Formats: sequence, structure tokens, C-alpha cells
Amino acid sequence: MKKFYALLSLSVLVVACATPPTNEEAAPTNTAAPASPTSMAISETDAIAKEKAIWDTIKNKDYDAFANMLADNQVEILPDGMKDKAASIAGVKDFEPEEVTFADWKYLPINNDLVVLVYKVTVKGRYKGKPFDAETAWASSAWAKRNGEWLAVYHQESPVSKTPPPPPAKSPAKTSETPATTSSPAATPSDPISSEKAVWERLKAKDYDGFASFLAPEAIEVEPTGVYDKAGSVKGVSQVDFTDVQLTDFKSVPFDANTELVTYQVKLPGTAPAELHSTIWTRRDGKWLAMFHHGTPLTGAMAASSPSPKTPATKPSPE
Repeated sequence: MKKFYALLSLSVLVVACATPPTNEEAAPTNTAAPASPTSMAISETDAIAKEKAIWDTIKNKDYDAFANMLADNQVEILPDGMKDKAASIAGVKDFEPEEVTFADWKYLPINNDLVVLVYKVTVKGRYKGKPFDAETAWASSAWAKRNGEWLAVYHQESPVSKTPPPPPAKSPAKTSETPATTSSPAATPSDPISSEKAVWERLKAKDYDGFASFLAPEAIEVEPTGVYDKAGSVKGVSQVDFTDVQLTDFKSVPFDANTELVTYQVKLPGTAPAELHSTIWTRRDGKWLAMFHHGTPLTGAMAASSPSPKTPATKPSPE
């Protein structure tokens, strides 16, 4: 779950999804009442304890224990690409964290059987035997209840950006002329991938009301610049021109009958690097809503082409 690309150069990062630091930081999500009942979900305290415990398995080089905490369909997204469970396990064997500190925890219950944690992690240690100085990243993890046991099903990291965000787009924002059309049953996409693509069509059209209609009230977005609530996400996208954005390599992983992870690659012409994005979608009252989004700039060769979960990177970074 926690793979740190030890020698990563933060200076080349640009903002994934181009969210500016002027956005609102996400409010502590444990104070917001989600639309779905979560009385049976793992508590914030217990979820954080599990997240820290999986880091401990890596520090202790207990790779069997690490593997036992991952779901079979676990997905991990790092600056060097996307990994499945086998690649995650292989990657941590090159990673030796010596000092790990956590900060800024946020807890987002999706439903009774799925929760998301977001936090900032700083790691110092060794990668393939070579020491690296402390590096800091925004990390997010999803924990799902499977056969009575809480397992990690998703993890993503984006190194904290030290590069200023791009200037606001010169094109004026355009509000939706017919917002009801976006949310009408006839126009509602029937699956998460279609919903993800529809979100980007709204961004290309500068229809920010339409964009907002796809987000759950308690939605959280994680980018190299920080963590944002729904209002912050809407404000951020309104300052970027996505007209010529390129989207490729869509994949989906179902977490349960009403919740699905969508992953894909994003490229804005004239900017570098490409980015891997992921969104957790949940179905409420027949409509798919985005609950969580995370963007990660790719590094090196991965910026041009990202492997599928079944094709690990040639140099897997530790989780």
C-alpha cells in the first residue's frame, strides 16, 4: 500500500487535474453525514490503525503479512505506473522505510463495507539498498470488508508538488444553460466509465454546473497541491482550459455491486508529465456519483505509456 519512488524529483511535477492551491481544503469528512448508512463501517480510528499496520509490515520486512492485508483485486497507482497485487508485493521488497511520519488524516466512508483514508506521509529510508532523503506525498487508500475482514483494495500516491500551479485559463467560465438536462434520467450515464467520460465532456464544454452535478456532496479530491472538498474541486477546474485534454486507457475495478474504481491516463497538450487518475463511483438512487478522485503525475518512461495492472513496471517502486 505504500510505495514510495525513492529518488523521485519533485521539481518536474505539475498539478494533476490542475487544481490551484487557492481551493478550499477538504473539511474533516468524519463530520459530514454521508447519504449512505455507515453505522457498520470500520471506524476512523480502526481504519487508521490498519493503514499504519500495513506500513509496519513493510518496515519489518514481513511480506507475507503485507500480502495478507491486500485484497486479490487490489490496485495501486504510483508515479511509475499502475500495479496489481503481485506487483505491489514485489515492489515493497526493494523498499526499506526507516522513518515514517503521518499527518492530515481524512476519513471518507463510502458505504458500510468501504472506506477511504487520505493522509500526508513522509518517508526516509533505502531503495534497492541506496539511501534517500525524506520525501513527502499525499496518499489515499480504500479498505473494503471481504468475508468479514477489512482488506486494502486501493492505494495511490502523488508527491507533494513544489511547482506552482498553471495560471488560470483565460476563457470565461460558462454555466450550464440547461442544468436539468445533465441530471435527467435520460441523460444519466449507465456505468462508471461512461460517467467519468461525461464529466470530462462537461469540463471541455466549461459547464461547471454540469461537472458539479456528478459529484457527491461529500466528495474529496486529492492532487499534488493538496486535498479539496466539492466546492474546491469545482473552483479549481473552472480555472483550467480542458478543451484539448486527451484521455486514454480506461479501466474499471468493481468493489461491490454499487461501487467501482475507474482508472485512466490524462494528458493536457503542452504540459508534462501525463497523469494517472482514479475515481471511486457509487450508485445512489440509480445515478452514479463521484465520491473520491486522485491524480498522480507520471515520471520517466511511464509518462508516455502506463502499464495495465497486469503489466508491472520494470522497476516497481515499493508500496
